[in-house]
Amino acid sequence: MLVMDKKPNIILILSDDLGYETLGCYGGTSYKTPILDDLAKSGALFKNAHVQPLCTPTRVQLMSGKYNFRNYIGFGLMNPNERTFGHIYSDNGYKTCIAGKWQLYSYNPPDEKPEDRNKGQKIEDAGFDEYCVWHAHQTEEKGSRYKDPIIFQNGKYLNDTKDKYGDDIFADYITSFIERNQDDPFFVYFPMTLTHDPKEPTPDSEEYKLFEPPSNKTLGGKTFDELENWDDDPKFYKDMVEYHDKIIGRIVSKLDELNLREDTIIIYAGDNGTTRGIISKMGDREIIGGKGLTSDTGTHVPLICNWPKTIPEGLSIDDLIDSSDFLPTMMDLSSIKDDIFIDGKSFYPQLKGSKGDPREWIYFYFDPASPRLKRPITEFVRERKWKLYSDNRLFNVIDDPDEEQEVPIDENEETLSVHKKLRQILDNIKN
Repeated sequence: MLVMDKKPNIILILSDDLGYETLGCYGGTSYKTPILDDLAKSGALFKNAHVQPLCTPTRVQLMSGKYNFRNYIGFGLMNPNERTFGHIYSDNGYKTCIAGKWQLYSYNPPDEKPEDRNKGQKIEDAGFDEYCVWHAHQTEEKGSRYKDPIIFQNGKYLNDTKDKYGDDIFADYITSFIERNQDDPFFVYFPMTLTHDPKEPTPDSEEYKLFEPPSNKTLGGKTFDELENWDDDPKFYKDMVEYHDKIIGRIVSKLDELNLREDTIIIYAGDNGTTRGIISKMGDREIIGGKGLTSDTGTHVPLICNWPKTIPEGLSIDDLIDSSDFLPTMMDLSSIKDDIFIDGKSFYPQLKGSKGDPREWIYFYFDPASPRLKRPITEFVRERKWKLYSDNRLFNVIDDPDEEQEVPIDENEETLSVHKKLRQILDNIKN
């Protein structure tokens, strides 16, 4: 049981490139995800959680609680002056740890936007007591994230990762951190590398033992990013989804072993939609991954929260949530007061089974900021039913989640009214 004068532990898990349709608890039938399904069954499942369509915009918003127009400086970059939840929790008596993907410092190789070199926030400066991360520094040095990974841990690169698997190393570090800090409140952030491209065998795949990942020496002048999204075997995406579920199970088991489950909230979410081209099934319905798209297949992600004896079992929440809401929610449940400016809104009351004060709308400022995408900034605001872009395109996202049919603004009294309301939000949100 949670000691009354001890703050709750928090474990925030962020999967990479995994939309809501992949999990069994959301009706997905292509993959087996028993650990996450059980966490949803014995906790809370959110039906309407949305994040930015790409990883960096989501991570910056998640870690700062701010809309991207306030602090987004480029793809793969965190503002070096940004105060994140790493700083906040370390400053408020928590033992803090990040293990997994960083990729928020100097993303571009030397010949691609050289003006963005060395421009982000280093993991060493991100506020965490301990870290064990992939892609800590320059992109051309990041190496493999899966088999034989390049891992930077507490100031030095590991030299014993041959035949080891990235997310296994991160999970081992997290379970060790939990065991070493079980008597203090702890905050763990686990931004997984799974299930991002390249699609490669996992340790549970038959092909793993003989598989040789590319190395920095064998890329022939290309970067690892240029090898991502290649035409590889989608079979491995299934293996990756199921292995990521298994790894999460190891962390849950450690909490059980140490009798920390009732002291600890687990928050699990995706960073954007599933990789483009991946076809997953929800019964007979096929969902094509929409990473990078501003429609639901790019933004709609799983969100599961589990905290025995605090979050009611089988709680299903239909409220709109976006990635700026995580930080205020965690600060709320931790009773942390901080003068940091936050755009997000706490959903902690809903986790306890109360109605709370849910959002009527969510706002997106999406800046791809990637030379490979060559796409402009996109802004939109959405309610449950209606979604309005800054260029006045209006969609009924309940009936048309793929946004195939634009709705005329003057179609009827409802569309005129909703356009006026959402337009005012778009016009005034930056004031």
